[in-house]
Amino acid sequence: MKEHPIILFDGFCNLCNGAIQFIIERDKNQHFRFASLQSKTGREYQKKAGLSIDKIDTVLLVENGEIYQKSTAGLRVARNLDGLWPVMFIFILIPPFIRNAVYDLIARNRYKWFGKKDSCWMPTPDLKALFLD
Repeated sequence: MKEHPIILFDGFCNLCNGAIQFIIERDKNQHFRFASLQSKTGREYQKKAGLSIDKIDTVLLVENGEIYQKSTAGLRVARNLDGLWPVMFIFILIPPFIRNAVYDLIARNRYKWFGKKDSCWMPTPDLKALFLD
């Protein structure tokens, strides 16, 4: 049985929650599974990636036993979406230090620019099966 890639995101971040909803709408075959970084699953993968569970500043993608973060995770997600989104994967050719500088700028300002929730976003009952915990 094929394992589904897992996207781990900041459950309090409005930008991140919007991105997850965007992905779900463009993932017609339900390729991805999701969990917040604040969840038990999220914390486990942060530790595996050598990241602090107290500083949430990246999205993680767990795919084929590998953990990707920042812009690499985002581009790998895009290449599996419906529509023209896979074309975005061409940006993988840009060196990571450049891609991640842009990513880090947005991550540092995401709460200021997009706001923050008081609690993690909860999926609707029909989407609940896509979420690990």
